[in-house]
This record gives sequence, structure tokens and C-alpha cells, in this order.
Amino acid sequence: MNTPSEIEVIPSPEDSQSGSSRRSFLKGAAITGAATLATLGGLATKASAEQQDEDTDSMKWEHDHLKKGDRDILVAAEIAEALAVTTYTNIINSAPFFKQIPDDDQGYLIAARQEEMSHYLLEQSVTDQPSPFTQFFYPPKMFSDSQTTLNILVTLEDAFIAAYLVGVRNFSTRNLRVTAARIMGIESDHRTLARVVGNDVTPAFGGPLSTITGIQKVAESIAPPNNNGYERTLCWTSIDQAVTALTPFVDFNAAKAAGFDISQAFPFQPFNPTLPNPLGAFVSFSGC
Repeated sequence: MNTPSEIEVIPSPEDSQSGSSRRSFLKGAAITGAATLATLGGLATKASAEQQDEDTDSMKWEHDHLKKGDRDILVAAEIAEALAVTTYTNIINSAPFFKQIPDDDQGYLIAARQEEMSHYLLEQSVTDQPSPFTQFFYPPKMFSDSQTTLNILVTLEDAFIAAYLVGVRNFSTRNLRVTAARIMGIESDHRTLARVVGNDVTPAFGGPLSTITGIQKVAESIAPPNNNGYERTLCWTSIDQAVTALTPFVDFNAAKAAGFDISQAFPFQPFNPTLPNPLGAFVSFSGC
């Protein structure tokens, strides 16, 4: 007979399962705890990164960390936007054909003026300086002859698109590149819609127009108005090329040499814009 000390205690299946369960539980708890700490650490890191992204996405950050090359592009863009605002303002206020085109065409021109002003103010908020040019010159009959008006309007939009693509190429930060691309998309809208107007000019004002000549000096059919598969860069790689193209519009001597009408300079008149739809408003430099 076995003595008590010799008695082998055989664990019951329940006891064995219970011990195994306890070991599994403790092991699982340790793993879960480690995973939880890792998750919390990851969340903290993510939150920190998001906060950093938010900080670098702010207007103040862009303003305080602006590099010279970025400033040069933005100031050139301000000149272009001031010129655009002045152009749209005078088409709306004085072009004879304006009140005779369909309401949706008028709406495009009115909305474009608001959008260009919004672009100008955004850029000025970063550079903290206004456009160095505040009056502009145009070719003869700019606001009296519909063909001239739309030729020059498309010419300018061609230049604006290419200039913002220079920004996409050369801006030093991702946020500025994204912002340049977003504005360029709106300028592309404007170019297409300007070409739509050509067919809607009434016979009393020389319409309907069959072609419009842009910055490349080639008469292009108005059909279809969206005639680009890809935006035209004009082979510009430096913002100086955009400034050169716009110089006749801003400089008296260059305007005279280009055959522009120098008898009248049209002033840039800033205003507080109202965008057509709040969903299309500027949210942040990253676009979110």
C-alpha cells in the first residue's frame, strides 16, 4: 500500500485544463498588454504626426517659412490674379456683348471674377505683400470687340495655367505644390468656359465666333471647347518666362512696343469675394 507521501496525485482533466487555461490566459494577457501599449504608442505617434501636419498646413507656417523662390512664384501669381480680376471686371462692366450672351455664360464670367480675387488674397496672405502692379494695359478694342476680348481672355488663361504648372514643378513644399495644382484646375475651367462663350456671341456683336486664338497665336476651333487632353506647359520651367509673357499687360513701355492701347490704364480694384459654392472654398494648403 502506498503511503500518503507516495501517493501520486494525478490531475483530473478539469484541473489540467484549468491550469492550461490559466497559463494561456496569462500568456494572452501579456501579449494583449504589449499590443495595447504598442497601439497606444502608435496612436500617440499618429496624433503627434497629425498635429505636426496641421501645424505645417497653417497659413502662419507657410508665411513664416516662405523661401525666396516660393515668394517669387507667388508674387508673379499675384500679378496674374490682379490682371485676371481687372480683365473679368471690365468684361462684365463694359463689354457690349456681355448682356446679350446666355445667363450661364454671364454666370461663368461673374464667378470667375470672384474666384480670381480669392486666389489673389490667398497668395497675398502668404507673401504679406500686394501685387507690385496695380494697373494694366490691353490691346486695342479689348473690351469693345468680342473676338479680341475672348482671344485675350484665353491667352491670359493659357498663361495662368502654364504659370501655375511652373509652381507645381518648382515650389519647395508639398502644400504649395498642391495649392498651385488646385488653382491651375480652376484656370483650366476658365479657359474652357471662355471658349464656350465664343459660340454664344450674338451676330450683332460679331458672333458666333468660330475660332479663338490663345497665347500660341494659332486660331483654334471653338468646337470642342475642352480641346486639351493635357494642359499645355508652354515649355515654361521658370516663373520668369511667365512674367515676360505678361509684361506688356503691366509695363507702359512693353505695352507700347507690343502695340497695346496705352491711352488708358485699367486699375486693379480689390474686393472681398464670395465664392459660388462653399464646397469649393479653400480649406487648407493640403486640400483636406
